[in-house]
Amino acid sequence: MPKFAANLSMMYQEHDFLDRFAAAADDGFKGVEFLFPYDFAPADIKARLDARGLTQVLFNCPPGDWSRGERGMGSLPGREDDFKRAFEKAMSYVDVLGNQRLHVMAGLMQPGRTREEHRATYVNNLAWAAHQVAGRDLTLVIEPINTRDIPGFFLNRQDEAHAICKETGSDRVKVQMDFYHCQIVEGDLAMKFRQYLPGVGHIQIAGVPERHEPQIGEINYPYLFRLIDELGYDGWVAGEYRPQGRTSDGLAWLRY
Repeated sequence: MPKFAANLSMMYQEHDFLDRFAAAADDGFKGVEFLFPYDFAPADIKARLDARGLTQVLFNCPPGDWSRGERGMGSLPGREDDFKRAFEKAMSYVDVLGNQRLHVMAGLMQPGRTREEHRATYVNNLAWAAHQVAGRDLTLVIEPINTRDIPGFFLNRQDEAHAICKETGSDRVKVQMDFYHCQIVEGDLAMKFRQYLPGVGHIQIAGVPERHEPQIGEINYPYLFRLIDELGYDGWVAGEYRPQGRTSDGLAWLRY
């Protein structure tokens, strides 16, 4: 079976955030991820990880002003300095938490800006960030996200994400393949995974269409889990979904 991690931003919401680490460990998870750690001191998070022997798998760079609708700054023309400051803040957490994956969100298309401008900005920012992490055991990942969940998000397709990674000229930039988003936008998950596996740096899962537990909905996850093992992917597979009830009551997918 793959190595499974729990996303503590979406799962275990019946607990306070810092108590979710123990809850995930009690359910057998060895790794955790979350969207943003920045409301908590990195030392406090590290203490929760160490207390239960958990691996910090991934988190996201600061996205800008989330409360005002911002969803990342990586591709935003004219926000390069803001992006660099956000990246440096993220790295101060990486230094403590020790994660080997950092998600650099693309952000929303900006009024009056073309896709070409966004793409060029994203490539340049990612290339700069990859240079900053040279010599570290850290991979930057970018994620195609469906526009039903985040209308106007710049990056939506696997092919474009992998092309952008290549354009950076760095093997430290890979794709975070979320099967939930990919199914909604493109489908053909098994073939997409086979095609793009060398460039996949992280996997996330959820049921489609409601984004509940992976065993609920139209995706045949037992088949995909077998394929992940068959093809030799040795990274983490993270549950990033909204549980229908108590998280611990909906983990049948772990026993496929």
